[in-house]
Amino acid sequence: MKPVTRIHSRTAVLADENIDTDRIIPARFLTTTTRDGLGKLCFHDWRYLADGCDNPDFPLNQPQASGCAILVAGRNFGCGSSREHAPWALLDFGIQAVLCSEIADIFRNNALKNGLLAIMVSAAEHQWLLEHPGIELSIDVRGQFIELPDGGRIVFQLEPFARHCLLNGVDQLGYLLQHETAIAQYEQQPDHFTQEQAA
Repeated sequence: MKPVTRIHSRTAVLADENIDTDRIIPARFLTTTTRDGLGKLCFHDWRYLADGCDNPDFPLNQPQASGCAILVAGRNFGCGSSREHAPWALLDFGIQAVLCSEIADIFRNNALKNGLLAIMVSAAEHQWLLEHPGIELSIDVRGQFIELPDGGRIVFQLEPFARHCLLNGVDQLGYLLQHETAIAQYEQQPDHFTQEQAA
């Protein structure tokens, strides 16, 4: 996982509410354990017509959405079943951050641990972002703020462990491996099990 410190991009807007994980990536595509190539399946049934051609009505197929790494989504984004493939697909599609007033907890946790920023903002800030697609934003993970085009800021909060992992480019396993030496030293102590039992 690459460190995520700052993201600068224009925004694309998907204003629909309750976009669930099956809409992000349909269940029939969950047969792979690799992330590669999932971007082409992201929003598959919404993004493509029955003949496989691009759906011209899908917002992310519009020319102005091309290259946008920040997605402003409708309320309750990522609801439905838990699947890590959803943030994988979004990342492979090119989305690096999702901004919303309400993001499903399981999706948000899956997103953050895979390097996808899932940021909750206030209802008023969210509405403003929905009404201004295509604006340029800078997201500062260390400072936990979003810089607006006029220099204003939207402050957000990340759970400290998730923020640490994002800034250092490590997942949960990578975090544990950072402490491999200390863990090995602890395990080599002949009486540490006895100490635990005594406690």
